[in-house]
Amino acid sequence: MTQPPLRIGAVGLGRLGRFHAETLAHRLPQTTLAAICSVEGSDLQWARETFPGTPGFSSFDAMLENAGMDAVALSSPSPLHCPQIIQALRAGLHVFSEKPLGTTVESCQEVVEESARHPRSVLMIGFMRRFDPSYIDVKQRMAAGEIGRPILFRSYSVDPASAIDGALAYLPHSAGQFLDMAVHDIDLARWLLQSEPATITAAGGCYAHPEFADYGDGDNVAAFLQFQNEAMGFLFAGRTAAHGYQVETEIIGTTGSLRIGAVPQRNLVEILDGDGVRRLCSQSFLERFEKAYVDELAAFAQCIRDERPPEVTAVDGLRATEIALAAHRAFQEKRMITLGTS
Repeated sequence: MTQPPLRIGAVGLGRLGRFHAETLAHRLPQTTLAAICSVEGSDLQWARETFPGTPGFSSFDAMLENAGMDAVALSSPSPLHCPQIIQALRAGLHVFSEKPLGTTVESCQEVVEESARHPRSVLMIGFMRRFDPSYIDVKQRMAAGEIGRPILFRSYSVDPASAIDGALAYLPHSAGQFLDMAVHDIDLARWLLQSEPATITAAGGCYAHPEFADYGDGDNVAAFLQFQNEAMGFLFAGRTAAHGYQVETEIIGTTGSLRIGAVPQRNLVEILDGDGVRRLCSQSFLERFEKAYVDELAAFAQCIRDERPPEVTAVDGLRATEIALAAHRAFQEKRMITLGTS
């Protein structure tokens, strides 16, 4: 007997929130878009035009009470994730939440504890790189021992300079580059190395945009980690890439290395003209990781169907937030921090 589609509400309608709403409505046969929630009137107008007949709410409380949903997908501002997750779990819903899980360790711990009280509710965190085919391939090769013992995890995440206005507008709500950007690299490092960091140091500055300093942050930052299994980690997050959006990762092992995205090319086309030979670069996270974003929601829906926990849990969200905030503190205080201490 064919099961009816899961009724999932979308909360938050920024670029990624809109993509998730469209995915739930049109890209996945196992889901339907049950409702939309945004505090922005222009977003609700877009939703009414894009999804005729789908209820729209400006209040999360009203959405929970009236939408008749099986689950919610949260793309709301980061400080709202934890309280909204807890509300949804207490309403008996399954929850998909975009990264980061939260902006404080305490709020993330509350979510972990609340999730344990609702074992039948699936709570999944949106670390979409785990669902990218290239990263899945690297994970499998590492598990098969193809590069021996991991020595160094190196990852770059940079946004195009053309997107700086959006980054500057978000500064009042940001918890720092490490939590907003490098948290993905932190999650990848934990996932691929199968270890937790023991120490972390960080550096960076305001190389092009002094506005970041007003919030104790930099427009380009980096961190060095030593993991409990003795592997090293290097993370770089920046907002000023001239060429476009790039996520590059390398894992160096004792018998080989694996690289992903060393050239952030949009496709396999090469342009040969009077300027030489060149490739066009990706310009946004949606362009680079579109399939991964769809596949993670498909995995969320399948976990609900199978009544099993997801691979990416609230604990993963807690750990990534702890590490990102420690990196931010190391950057601000210019000192090494041992994880698990102040």
